[in-house]
Amino acid sequence: MISRTSTSFRARSFAIAVVGVMFGLTGCALDGSLGASGDPSVSVTATPTPTATAVYRLADATGKAQNVRIPMLPEEANANSEDGVEAFARYWFQTLSYAYETGDVTAWSANMSPHCKFCTRLKEGLDSAYSNGRWLVGGKILTPSIESKYKPEAPTQQVVIKVVQDKIDVLEADGSISQPTTSASKSESVMIASFESGLWKVKDLGLIR
Repeated sequence: MISRTSTSFRARSFAIAVVGVMFGLTGCALDGSLGASGDPSVSVTATPTPTATAVYRLADATGKAQNVRIPMLPEEANANSEDGVEAFARYWFQTLSYAYETGDVTAWSANMSPHCKFCTRLKEGLDSAYSNGRWLVGGKILTPSIESKYKPEAPTQQVVIKVVQDKIDVLEADGSISQPTTSASKSESVMIASFESGLWKVKDLGLIR
């Protein structure tokens, strides 16, 4: 049966990989020195200097993740179809991952109904985890299986998602662990989504027991 998710589940079942970034700059340009012959009419062509590239850095005891790439909504997820709702579900969990990595829930919460009680509790958990200088380490989430029960004429669609999650720690501003480590887990969740004004929205979410 499908059960409503308890408050304690918010930090346990959907913690996400906290992969960060630091900036690095590589590359150099050749100067316009003379060729081997010494002929001033011959010069070495300067190569363009590569732009700075962001290098992902995992969050750890020294600080939060940095320069995390925001997931992009795939074109396929805009379709009111079986493939469309599955692509949306995959994207939604990616934005949840981003929220766990950064504490920024903007992209993730934009795609859910305010009536989703589990979503609200999860958002509260994320806000708390990133308040007062705290941050998350670990907890990478993967969705190895996503399967919809698509019915073309139905007002809402059901999607079953297998969730695999690494352990997670909540760190205080001084880098100390604030609570016992949450163990790695595997679970199945069900998403109820509706297609409204050309977009999918999460209406409800829960665990399958």
